[in-house]
Amino acid sequence: QVQLVESGGGLVQPGGSLRLSCAASGFTFSRYVMTWYRQAPGKERELVAAITRAGSTNYADSMKGRFTISRDNAKNTVYLQMNSLKPEDTAVYYCNAKNDVLRINYWGQGTQVTVSS
Repeated sequence: QVQLVESGGGLVQPGGSLRLSCAASGFTFSRYVMTWYRQAPGKERELVAAITRAGSTNYADSMKGRFTISRDNAKNTVYLQMNSLKPEDTAVYYCNAKNDVLRINYWGQGTQVTVSS
């Protein structure tokens, strides 16, 4: 059974930090591109950061320099370190696993991040 389980969300003050985790199971994690998305109320889901099988990363412009994505293939886990958080970072953050060759796309259930004083 395929599972992507996000954790680490919560309430944080502006300027604070959070580290999200996404634990994967039921598929060969190392063969998938892992991506974090987020969706704020009333807005479309948007890409936050992605990491390839080889470890190359890319970020949305508004996250560059503040967020860091990483993966641990031994633990089947992808992380998102978020620093200097802003109220506009408030959203549900989702983990995605994608394999273009197999045309497979998996999603987690999401974790809420709220940035507020």
